Amino acid sequence: MRGQTVFVTGATGLLGNNLVRQLLAEGARVRALARSAEKAAAQFTDFAGPDLEIVVGDLAAVEGFAARLAGVTTLFHTAAYFRDSYKGGSHRKALIATNEAGTRALIQAAYDAGVRRMVHTSSIAVLDGPRGALIDETMVRKRTNADDYYLSKILADDAVFDALARWPDFHASLVLPAWMWGPGDAGPTSAGQTALDFLNRRLPGVPPATFSFVDARDVAAAQIAAAKRGRRGERYLAAGRNMALTELFPLLEQVARVPAPRAKLPLGLLFVIAGLQESVARVTGKPVLLSWAAVKNMARERGRTRFNNAKAEQELGLRFRPVTETLADTVAWFRARGLAPVTPVPSAST
Repeated sequence: MRGQTVFVTGATGLLGNNLVRQLLAEGARVRALARSAEKAAAQFTDFAGPDLEIVVGDLAAVEGFAARLAGVTTLFHTAAYFRDSYKGGSHRKALIATNEAGTRALIQAAYDAGVRRMVHTSSIAVLDGPRGALIDETMVRKRTNADDYYLSKILADDAVFDALARWPDFHASLVLPAWMWGPGDAGPTSAGQTALDFLNRRLPGVPPATFSFVDARDVAAAQIAAAKRGRRGERYLAAGRNMALTELFPLLEQVARVPAPRAKLPLGLLFVIAGLQESVARVTGKPVLLSWAAVKNMARERGRTRFNNAKAEQELGLRFRPVTETLADTVAWFRARGLAPVTPVPSAST
């Protein structure tokens, strides 16, 4: 993408900042959308020069940055409302406003500015299948099986497909990441928070969760490949490896040299804890550490996290780095910033 001007939304996020870095390494000129100039400056302290332009703006007010879409060859849309949606209470209004309405406004502004190519960050949330099945891009989730966040991602995809149907000269591909880990997780995302809680030994036990693990840098590579050779209107899974937390935590223990929690937390207990925390949150107004929505989602999706990456591997050349490499780089990033101890935190009994 050397010499091209591209636009990246969600540029300070885990995926967004890694995508920006890879685009700059390829010689692209990047306009990086961020809600905070300060956060952007902190995220990109190692980059300086004319090829990176920070655009301050929000998907809730696309008109505020629409002029900076002029002259852009490819729009990479990674921004989404997610983190707060599993912190207790209802977030449906904010989810729809950002993930659907914001996406529709962004696409319209981009098209009006002359942008004709887009890579949209979708999610494995838009797919579903029977427990134990190998799920591919054709297995679209029914809306009746979607929580508020999952529904908002389905509606965001609809915005992309509506644009494709309306404008024959508009090209968009969709990349569907799984649970992303990796360096640069300043948010942090739920993955980054899990890593921090592990490193600081704040986890009381191991929930009965399964998931699909992927490095954000591999997802960024998939996005660039989709921009170059992704087919119009096609979904591409970037879902990495199916795992359970009982597999992940021993690997974290290995790379971080921090003892992993051993106690297994039954699902019923998690529902009780979540219910109590939601009750307290309604009184205090503070976000919960474990929400009812998160536990319900864990129960619903357990065993439905095996995804078939063959299409992205064949058409985009996507490859996945070892899980231990991702974990080691994630741990090193947090430790380098003083967010986690370099030496293991002693247990309460020592």
